[in-house]
Amino acid sequence: MPKRGKKYQESIKIIDNQKLYDTEEAIGLVQEVSKANFDETIELSVKLGVDSRHADQQVRGAVVLPHGTGKTKRVLVFAKGDKIKEAEDAGADFVGAEEYVNKIQKENWFDFDVVVATPDMMGVVGRLGRVLGPKGLMPNPKSGTVTFDVEKAINEIKAGKVEYRVDKTNIVHVVIGKKSFGTEKLSENFKIIMDAIIKAKPAAAKGRYLKSVVISSTMGPGIKINSQKLMD
Repeated sequence: MPKRGKKYQESIKIIDNQKLYDTEEAIGLVQEVSKANFDETIELSVKLGVDSRHADQQVRGAVVLPHGTGKTKRVLVFAKGDKIKEAEDAGADFVGAEEYVNKIQKENWFDFDVVVATPDMMGVVGRLGRVLGPKGLMPNPKSGTVTFDVEKAINEIKAGKVEYRVDKTNIVHVVIGKKSFGTEKLSENFKIIMDAIIKAKPAAAKGRYLKSVVISSTMGPGIKINSQKLMD
């Protein structure tokens, strides 16, 4: 086990590791134990009762958080024709086609956070599947990043759209904001994302769906939330 710093050790003393906290209490607590000298990111981790090895038990989607994430995302758009200007006018950071495929493949360039593609460009983007896929950057219709409505996609991303996706360990990790947001805004963001994850429960999932719900700050310990109350 790595040795934890003094601030972390102080934070652990405040948290009852055996307790399942109500949402607002946990969100208030995660801000209290966030002691770094920068505006820490608050992350939600949800362990699901699914088996992500099976296609019919995937949990994936996207929602627009009412208060954003506290970070402006850089958007790369693969488009052609009139859609290039539409993307540029909507505020895309990078717009193009083959030149960006080459830049990613040959220069290992990843100065972007989200990739949007029009459906007619997926043949081009598909060549990047091996590098974009493992990083969670591959455009997908379920997350609204494969679309001809490029303007809407970019506006939502810039407004605070986040994608959630269960990983190989059956956990969803998603940012819900910054410490500076305060309890009310963090609580509203939390509710939106949790409602979406619960609604996305696969029909094939059996038994308890929310196995654990934990929030934490960048440098702080995890705080367990009473997941049963979220399902009521």
